Amino acid sequence: MRIISGKNRGRHIVAPDNLPVRPTTDLGKESLFNILNNYFYFDRVHVLDLFSGTGNITYEFASRGAQSVIAVDIDPRCTRFIQRTIEQLGYHNAAVIRQDAFAYTEKCRTKFDIIFADPPYQLEGIEKIIDNVFANDLLNPDGWLIMEHSKEHDFSAHPMFYQHRIYGKLNFTFLVNMTTGEEQPTETEDDER
Repeated sequence: MRIISGKNRGRHIVAPDNLPVRPTTDLGKESLFNILNNYFYFDRVHVLDLFSGTGNITYEFASRGAQSVIAVDIDPRCTRFIQRTIEQLGYHNAAVIRQDAFAYTEKCRTKFDIIFADPPYQLEGIEKIIDNVFANDLLNPDGWLIMEHSKEHDFSAHPMFYQHRIYGKLNFTFLVNMTTGEEQPTETEDDER
């Protein structure tokens, strides 16, 4: 796992083998952050990283100077590793919470600019995360919810759907808290390599 940009650019992080995770690939992460770079100033955003696993996405946002990053995962091995890593990297803008992501999004009342969710591909009911985010108004105006998922899921019928990107076996669906009153363009791109 490599941090792509920011103050820890190029830093490799090795996670323990016993973590029950499937980290976002470097190709997928780089592609994702290339998209986000066109829409956000990273030093102004508040980020929520759900099902954070190794903390891969958390470290990338923190390295790029995000205002705050909250990593949420239910597994104590993951949260211990993330806590240790953010301390080693000196990320005062990052914090970790051990909690179920569904419960967290049901109770949370903090607003974020970007919410990234990478649930296990086989997990059922992941659409509940989308429901919770929008029902509880967890996104700031024009904030983004990004779901990483398998090809078996399709969120394009959701009223907040913005676009879907494919990178090999990796799928990202972007949902936007549209507040401008203007219709957002809908795109589906296949970037398989």
